[in-house]
Amino acid sequence: MSSIRRQSIISSGVVYLGFLIGMLNIYFFTKGGLFTGSEYGLTKFFYDTSILMMAFGTLSMPTYVIKFFPYYQDNLSKSKNDMLAIALGVTLIGFTIITIAGIVFKTLVIRKFSENSPEMVQYYEWIFPMGLGQCIFAVLEAYSWSIKRPVLTSFLKEVQFRIFTTLLILLFALRIIPNFDIFIKIYSLTYLAIALILFIYLLVRKEIYLSFSISKVTRRYARKILTLCAFVYSGSIVFYVSQIFDSLVIAAVLEDGMNKVAIFSIAFTLTGIIQAPQRAIVASSISHLSRAWKDRDMALLQKIYHRSSINLLIFASCMYFLMLLNYREAIITLGIQPEYLLGFSSFIFLGLTRVVDLGTGINTEIIGTSTYWRFQLISGAILLFLMLPLTYLLAKEFDILGPAIAQFISITIYNAIRIIFLWKKFRLFPFTRNSLYSVLIGLAAYILTYFAFRNLHGFAGLFCRSLLFLMLFGAAIVYLKLSPDLKPVVETVKKRLRL
Repeated sequence: MSSIRRQSIISSGVVYLGFLIGMLNIYFFTKGGLFTGSEYGLTKFFYDTSILMMAFGTLSMPTYVIKFFPYYQDNLSKSKNDMLAIALGVTLIGFTIITIAGIVFKTLVIRKFSENSPEMVQYYEWIFPMGLGQCIFAVLEAYSWSIKRPVLTSFLKEVQFRIFTTLLILLFALRIIPNFDIFIKIYSLTYLAIALILFIYLLVRKEIYLSFSISKVTRRYARKILTLCAFVYSGSIVFYVSQIFDSLVIAAVLEDGMNKVAIFSIAFTLTGIIQAPQRAIVASSISHLSRAWKDRDMALLQKIYHRSSINLLIFASCMYFLMLLNYREAIITLGIQPEYLLGFSSFIFLGLTRVVDLGTGINTEIIGTSTYWRFQLISGAILLFLMLPLTYLLAKEFDILGPAIAQFISITIYNAIRIIFLWKKFRLFPFTRNSLYSVLIGLAAYILTYFAFRNLHGFAGLFCRSLLFLMLFGAAIVYLKLSPDLKPVVETVKKRLRL
């Protein structure tokens, strides 16, 4: 657990550095003067759509790498390991199919988006380079996780990508990039750039080998690999569609679609701050989960499951209530365009969704690395069955609030099903009474802080509310010792600071 904890903390630090840069980018996008709401919305739409392309184009190769890496590592030398060559080759074939489909169905896309989001139609072809970058990076990221290099991928994905965006914004502000047309075209190449950086790094470090001879491991497990990829592919498509479907619906259905995508994306991006440690813990624990299932170490699986749940729930509760206190005030104080205040109601439900999702731990990864990975498809299908119609109907009824409510309902039911499955099959369960205490402490600290400083505005209000809330929440968590990982972290910090 110490290895997972250490890498998770480092990765979380990297992720939050990325979010700080991302917040700076959002400030420039939304301050006014440089970009319109529709232009900012288009960058978000590019990113979301490229993720969907990745889900289709990779043909489950990241899951194949994560699941079978221990088998290749234990039975083959590096020079004879054909796993990565297979994964990258299949991914390129998959993306080629996606590209052909994009050309064939272009007329349909134009018909659906031309009325409310003409910007998307204008730059339709430029989504594909970003999609290709997402596909290649996803495979290399899974491989890096498997060789226990999660910090590097976190840096490239969370920090370097946003640094590229910052540079583009600065060049645009200085008119070195003369117009938005050139800006968005260069932006579409940023994910290809970080994929290339990761590939070169692994190549230089001699941690990547491309063997084009079919190995004995591939021949031995071919049927299981194909079965895994077929089921997980369907499940991953279902999952990723559910994640970005709200942006697609807002752009296609609501009037002034791209501008509303921008407003919605502010709320959605802020909830990403809540979700950041989950990505770090997943990256750090995935290789340990694969090994634990291979060795049938159920005690380790339960330990990782419980600790991921309580640690993520404590953090999610803290960040959700902290941002709830300051959301409106931050937009007003920072001089962001007032129309972005309309995203507050969406943030309430999107933030609750993240608290639920993080509080249930890394159940997706536990199921995905087990022999019951077929359940990914079943639970994913349920999620899609709930989310798609709910998002469409509630968007028509409640505008951008609708997709947020749909996410909360769907993700809650989705995680409940997975918790029940893991308990019934393996007697794995994430919660204890400390889980409830974490949420109640967050709520109590929120109420006390809100009434203490409800009439204090500006930067002073932001500072005082944040400080009091963090003191109340942190003191209660430490006093009640809600997480078994808290003491080792505190001791490490004290040691480093020589206290």
